[in-house]
Amino acid sequence: MSRRTYSAWAFVCLLLSCAGASAATTAATATAEPMRYVRPQAEGVVDRRLDYYWDLLRAALDVTRSRYGPYELRSHPVLMNAERAAFMLDADQGVTVIARTTSREREKKHLPIRIPLDKGLTGYRLFLIQAQTQGRVDNVRTLADLAPFSIGQGNNWVDVEILRNAGLTVETGMGYDALFQMLSAGRFDLFSRGVNEIWRELEDGKARNPGLVIEKNLLLYYPLPRYFFFARTPEGEKLAKRVEDGLRELIRSGAFERRYQAFKTATLADLNLSGRRVFRIQNPTLSEETPLDDKRLWDNLTKELKAPR
Repeated sequence: MSRRTYSAWAFVCLLLSCAGASAATTAATATAEPMRYVRPQAEGVVDRRLDYYWDLLRAALDVTRSRYGPYELRSHPVLMNAERAAFMLDADQGVTVIARTTSREREKKHLPIRIPLDKGLTGYRLFLIQAQTQGRVDNVRTLADLAPFSIGQGNNWVDVEILRNAGLTVETGMGYDALFQMLSAGRFDLFSRGVNEIWRELEDGKARNPGLVIEKNLLLYYPLPRYFFFARTPEGEKLAKRVEDGLRELIRSGAFERRYQAFKTATLADLNLSGRRVFRIQNPTLSEETPLDDKRLWDNLTKELKAPR
């Protein structure tokens, strides 16, 4: 066999070998056990705050199917609040992924994917109030003016430390649904909610809390990324790696931005943000690894906040 003939034959063998390996990989992927992702249920009966994030998780898993194989994504059968979900993730009690705003302590405890899932939209905060409170809030011009008003938050929410660090007054409560009842009962003045949460919560809660409205003039902002978190275990690392690869592929393809823009448009459609007085405060709970300098990952809402001429 000539050298040229031998080289050609070797090349053909290499192609056949690669094709065989590819076919074997495809077959193995097709028959592999699915990677199992179990998310917590919603925190309350009208709680749909995380729907967008779970849809995004599914998209990240779908786009990685050819590399990682099949997956199973389902919700845990037990209703639970965010703290309970975090405990179950940490204790390997059925929950394998949570979507939560971050803090330095949370990142030590759980494995974060440091991609802000809503480009920081949760950090833009409006207030639910009783309608009769608006007249008093109309006089607020500075952060110092806002300080005497009590702001309701969940007792384990990271926002509590952020707000108190800025000199604001915080009243805490146990449970998501209970906070709406506390506001209706006058236990605090303002219920700080993300712009991605507030309108749906108002609409869903009208029957039980008919006297609540969205405050008209103010907006509070602090950088507050929401991440997917996994257990700091070998299995948690595997699950996280797939999701991070999927999210970065969605960012590269533009699919992440399209999903986010559709989410933002629908979220802000019934909110009037333009011309509001914006109070920007620091978030001292963020870790040093927070990707604050990667402008692709954040939305500053410049167009939406611009005052009309």
